[in-house]
Amino acid sequence: MTSAEKTKSEPLIDLQRLVVSIRRRRRLWLATALLGLIAGGLVAMLLPSPPTAVAQILVIHPDDSPTDSGTLMRTDVAVLKTTKTAGEALKKLNSTQAPEEFLKDYDGLGLTNNVLQLTVKGKTKDEAIARAQAISDAFIAEYIGRNQAAAAAQQKALLDQRNQAQNELTPIESSIVTEEAKGRNANPAQLERLYSRRAELTSKISDYDGRAQEAGIGTPKVAAGTQIVDAPRILPKSFLKTLGTDMGIGLALGLLAGLGLAAITSVVKDRPVLRREISRHLGASVIAQLPKPPRFLRRSRAVARRQRAAATLVRAVSQEGGSVSLLDLGARRVTAALAVDMARELAEKGPVSLVDDLPKANLRELAGDTPIQVLDRGDAPMDGKERRIGVGSIEPGTAWTDLEFLGEETILVVRTAHANTEWLHTVARQLADRRIPIIGVVLVDPDPRDHTDGTLWDGLHTALRGRAGATPEPIPVPARPVTTPRPMAPARAPERKVLPERKAAPERRMPRPAPKPVEMFPDEDAPVRRLSTVAPVETDAERTVERVLEPPREKKSARRRPPTPYKRPEDHDNADQPTKRFSPVSPDNAEAL
Repeated sequence: MTSAEKTKSEPLIDLQRLVVSIRRRRRLWLATALLGLIAGGLVAMLLPSPPTAVAQILVIHPDDSPTDSGTLMRTDVAVLKTTKTAGEALKKLNSTQAPEEFLKDYDGLGLTNNVLQLTVKGKTKDEAIARAQAISDAFIAEYIGRNQAAAAAQQKALLDQRNQAQNELTPIESSIVTEEAKGRNANPAQLERLYSRRAELTSKISDYDGRAQEAGIGTPKVAAGTQIVDAPRILPKSFLKTLGTDMGIGLALGLLAGLGLAAITSVVKDRPVLRREISRHLGASVIAQLPKPPRFLRRSRAVARRQRAAATLVRAVSQEGGSVSLLDLGARRVTAALAVDMARELAEKGPVSLVDDLPKANLRELAGDTPIQVLDRGDAPMDGKERRIGVGSIEPGTAWTDLEFLGEETILVVRTAHANTEWLHTVARQLADRRIPIIGVVLVDPDPRDHTDGTLWDGLHTALRGRAGATPEPIPVPARPVTTPRPMAPARAPERKVLPERKAAPERRMPRPAPKPVEMFPDEDAPVRRLSTVAPVETDAERTVERVLEPPREKKSARRRPPTPYKRPEDHDNADQPTKRFSPVSPDNAEAL
């Protein structure tokens, strides 16, 4: 997968990074929450709420039923908040205030299906009580008048229906009288129909009369039952309760505002806070991390951690001399102290000097009376055995061409969330152009809950596991016990003819191709090449140790070729004849011969 594909697969907003960024900006949202708390308290003390009057009204509904879910009471509350009711109340108060503005000063709440609570604000207590009384009277009058108008309209409609039925009954009565006057000539079927119609109309007229009377009776019941059951009174308020409520509201609003601001700024500023992000953007692995230096307490613990990190960095750099630089990015004090600690570690093995190119660092004061020599850039050339540590800065405005004089390789001391992604890429590109390899990155003030991997697995040429500059110390080999060899019988070695040695032909070796320069930061558009496993470099000391530790091998007896017997010329003449076997010569025969 190429770097472009990796970039495409990354989410638009990394939730882990967002949470860490918000947690790192806790000062911001804690400050806004504190400001909201203080603002709420000041509002409660300097702008107290106006006096509030409360009244309760009993409302009788003609169509009320046990199954009602509060619909009628919600209708009454809506009628209470109309400009008609507000206007009638203002007329009783003789006020010139607009009804629309007056609606903002009172509110209604249905406690039950028949009890309405009215809350009214005023500049003074008397004004609040007077307003509550006026609004209650206006609502009751409007409610009773509305119910009376509805009852009157219903009664009138019933009476009209009764009169219509009465008018229809009159001709039927006349028809019945005319038919009965015929005597025996009357039509029985016609009379039966007329009698039935007369009975039906008579029943309707009686029903309309009863319903009209009930409609007229219902209005006095509603008018008598709807009244003020709890006279207007001033609602008591506790100053501490009001203060706590306002401060709590201010705290919640300030906290929400701070969290939102922290989240927006973390996305907009694009400052890496995770170990993996900083390692990827700088093109180097994180080899150490240090907490933020305390101002008052726990200074000894911070010094001990810094000294351990300095010892780690000393082991990381090469041990054969040379120069190394510490470049600061947002942690000037830590960089200067770390350089002094490294110089003290290296001073035990040989001469060390510091090159001060970090503004406002005061390396001479930090070095004190130690044998460490603090120089300015370009003061004196470096000796062969001298170790030199250059201290500089890679903040915006850095002179990139001067970094070569601080050290052949560098260690970056970066404060978390100090620089944005664009500047980290700029630092990595500039160091690559200057051909200054990055040994590693020291993170300052990282998130304590960040457990992401800060190792650069793609860059073996810059990772510590790919560095082979340091020569390992020889391993002590235990002495082997000396054993006395057993005496052996002397053996007569067979004679052999010494042949002249042949001169070995000179071996022709093909010239090795020149190694290609390795780019520290390859182009992101090019595909990523998979690197083969790097074989460990075997030194002379390791070969010596392997030969000493290797168990003795058994010597194989050399198979010597027997000497070729000398043949006479006559033997070659009888080559075609079979070979004659001779019997062995005994001593007696030898004497006879």
